[in-house]
Amino acid sequence: MFLYLAFIASASIGTLIATSQLIGALANPARSAQVPEIAKGLGIDVGAVTLFAFLYFQENKSRNVQLAKLSREENLAKLKLRLDENKVASISDLRGYARLVICVGPASFIEKSFELSEPFTEDLIDRGVLVVPFATDGISPTFQFDESEEMKDVSFKRKRLWQLAPFNVVEWNAWLDEQKKLAGVSSDSPVYLSLRLDGRVRGSGVGYPPWNAFVAQLPPKKGMWAGLFDGMDGRV
Repeated sequence: MFLYLAFIASASIGTLIATSQLIGALANPARSAQVPEIAKGLGIDVGAVTLFAFLYFQENKSRNVQLAKLSREENLAKLKLRLDENKVASISDLRGYARLVICVGPASFIEKSFELSEPFTEDLIDRGVLVVPFATDGISPTFQFDESEEMKDVSFKRKRLWQLAPFNVVEWNAWLDEQKKLAGVSSDSPVYLSLRLDGRVRGSGVGYPPWNAFVAQLPPKKGMWAGLFDGMDGRV
C-alpha cells in the first residue's frame, strides 16, 4: 500500500507541473506548438493518479474486510461451550482438537439435522467433527438414541457427536445476529456454520448442514492420513 501512495504522490506532482506548463503554453502563442505534447503528458499523469488511487482504495477496502472478518472470528472464539454438566470451555480451547459445526434454528430444525447426520456419524467422528446445536425458539431439541445392545457403540458416537451446547445464550445470540445481518440473511432463517481445526470459519449456509460434503471434503484425524491434511480444511 505504501508503493501505491508513493506512485500517487509522484503522479500528482507530475500533474501539477504539467498543468502549470500547459497554462503557460496556452498563455504564450510562441509556445503553442508544445501544447499537444504537454497535454499528452498531463493526461498520462492524471490517468496514473486515477489508476493508483483506485488500486489503493480497493486494497484498503479488502484489507478492512479481512480485518473485520478476523475480528469477528476472534469474538466467535471467545464464545463458551458446555462440554458436559461440569465443564465449560471456549471455542478457542478446542482449536486443533475439533472441527465444530454450529446448527442454528428452531428445535425442529435441530432435530432434523440430528436425524440427517445419522448415516455419517462414524465418518464425522473420525474427522473430528462435533456439533453445536443452538435452538433459536427457546425449545430444547429432543435427541432419540437407540439404547439396544447392538446399537450401543453407534449411540455412544451419536452422543459424542452432539454432546456440546452453547453457554451464555445472550452472547451467542448477539454474535449470530450480527453474522446474519452482515450476510443479508433474515434473523429467523435456519443456518449452519462450519469451523476448521484452527478455529477459523470454513463455510456457512442457509438450511441443513451438508453432512455428506463434510465427510467427502475433510481428512480423517486418525490413520495413515492423520495430520497430513490438517491445514487443508478448505476455504476461509
